[in-house]
Amino acid sequence: MSGIPRVVLLAGGGGGARMARGLYGLSGAVNPLVVTNPGDDFEHLGLWVCPDTDSVLYAVADAIDPKRGWGRRDETWSVLAEIERLHGPTWFSLGDRDIALHLLRHAGLSGGKTLTEVTSDLAVALGIRAMRIIPASDQPVRTFVHTADGVMEFQDYFVARGCAPRIEKLEYRGAEQALPNSQLLSFLGEGCDCVILGPSNPYLSIAPILAIPSIVDALAKADTVVAVSPIVNGEAIKGPLAKIMREKNLEPTVGSWVEEMKTMYPSFIDLWVFDQRDAAFAEQLRAQGDRVLIGDTVMTGAAEKTALVRQVLAECVVDV
Repeated sequence: MSGIPRVVLLAGGGGGARMARGLYGLSGAVNPLVVTNPGDDFEHLGLWVCPDTDSVLYAVADAIDPKRGWGRRDETWSVLAEIERLHGPTWFSLGDRDIALHLLRHAGLSGGKTLTEVTSDLAVALGIRAMRIIPASDQPVRTFVHTADGVMEFQDYFVARGCAPRIEKLEYRGAEQALPNSQLLSFLGEGCDCVILGPSNPYLSIAPILAIPSIVDALAKADTVVAVSPIVNGEAIKGPLAKIMREKNLEPTVGSWVEEMKTMYPSFIDLWVFDQRDAAFAEQLRAQGDRVLIGDTVMTGAAEKTALVRQVLAECVVDV
């Protein structure tokens, strides 16, 4: 495809946010569109909170807390302390700067704007100019976790209960009725060199996006669809992925991840990306006829984040 390379990134969790920052490091050399996971979104204290979208916004704007991997850096907690003093809910920690963003999102949505429009406004306010960041849909898609203790909203499972309940089933409520974001469909309709599934939890961060009807088929029209492994040397880079895989009677290995992705999305992924610590498996997969790439998927710094994205795009025969 001629001209500036057109790239779509599906981003959820910390891995997706780090990859989005790496893609932003190639501003001017690529035309990027980042699609965020809406499954974690929920209402808290009357505000619509979008954890995965906000992590991408903060990461790309270099405003994310580097220690926690979510929320704002240099955060303060006066509002949360006052909520606690007034006996309000404190199980979900919102810092003062984070609350400011949620208040602005609430004002925009209440004023009749779509979630996509509000997200664009927030990106501009954070100084993000050369990247579009959009939710997968403007209709709500929410992850519900079925456990032996009952059905619970994702944030109840993830934050309030610390991922302790054993997952029996995941439900992406609203996905079947949701429409793919029109900006995503327009972008893909004009041609796409590369779609990247970030190193995100395939069940909690990627599946809610791909559960929306017609998104998989639309993404599959890209020249190359890439999946970056969220597993490194037998452990999840971050989050409950390893625990969930064990609950599904799977070992948390890159091999299990590949088989799960091939089962969930047959003939969808063209290129597999593994960390250098899983190079031996990558070579085995290559010997079986799959396209593979070996790099640094942990991406600890800004340079490493951009280097991995550049390496992926180079493998997709995109010169950046």
